[in-house]
Amino acid sequence: MTGFLQQLIEGLSAGAIYAGLALALVLIYRFTGIVNFAQGELAMFSAFLAWQFVEGGTPFWLALIAALAISFAGGMLIERVVIRPVEGAPELTLVIVTVGLYFFTNAAAGWIWSYQVKAFPNPFPDGALRAGGVTTDYRSLGVIAVVALVMGLIYVMFRYTGIGLAMRAVASNPVSARLTGIRVGAVLALGWGLSALVGAVSGVLSAPVLFLEPNMMGGVLIYAFAAATLGGFDSPGGAVVGGLIVGVAETLTGAYVDVIGTELKIGVPLAIILGVLLVRPQGLFGTAAVERV
Repeated sequence: MTGFLQQLIEGLSAGAIYAGLALALVLIYRFTGIVNFAQGELAMFSAFLAWQFVEGGTPFWLALIAALAISFAGGMLIERVVIRPVEGAPELTLVIVTVGLYFFTNAAAGWIWSYQVKAFPNPFPDGALRAGGVTTDYRSLGVIAVVALVMGLIYVMFRYTGIGLAMRAVASNPVSARLTGIRVGAVLALGWGLSALVGAVSGVLSAPVLFLEPNMMGGVLIYAFAAATLGGFDSPGGAVVGGLIVGVAETLTGAYVDVIGTELKIGVPLAIILGVLLVRPQGLFGTAAVERV
């Protein structure tokens, strides 16, 4: 039982990272209907920015705030320069644009910082909390706490602020929102900025575990897609729940299913994506599409 609880805690820690990136995917999809295949690379770029500030002598938490601010502004700029010119284009065009953004961001990070693996500082204290034979390191607790804080702040913003109300209106019906005087273009840019900021948090949380290099978020993006698919691409809360479920499923499967082990764990999110699409395409908390004949 102790071993199971240990694996469960490790799964929740990994799932919190997946949930952060899945939440970023869902935010963009809700506002624009676009699945951003470059979300992981944008998170990786943000982690490099934070690392660069730390290397320059900036205290970690100030470096993180600076990286998040730049990520937010960069997300808004991407929406204005890259996405808005193809707004309303066929879905295949939007997919190609985000895939192109993926490769561009990856190449830019490699050109600026090289593809050599770098150590990223751990923002949380060393050591662990021990209770009942279960050991939980402070990093795992910190990751879960940070993702919970981000989710809470987003909920408060959407639920209790005027900006959140405008964003919900645009996500629900951009045409009606525009008729009420809401600047839909500005809200969409804000949505991309917010998504980039949330993804940046996931990148910074991932970097100490994965080590910092331009391809580090490729695997995390697959798990994040599985989380968003499981929870529902139009449900921010579902993305978080889905991330935790995927993290726990991956960890327990790798630990207790000998055929899979640690080498084939990447198959777990792929199986989840396939299963959800076959059984419940809208996800656990998503809204089923209704078409009138």
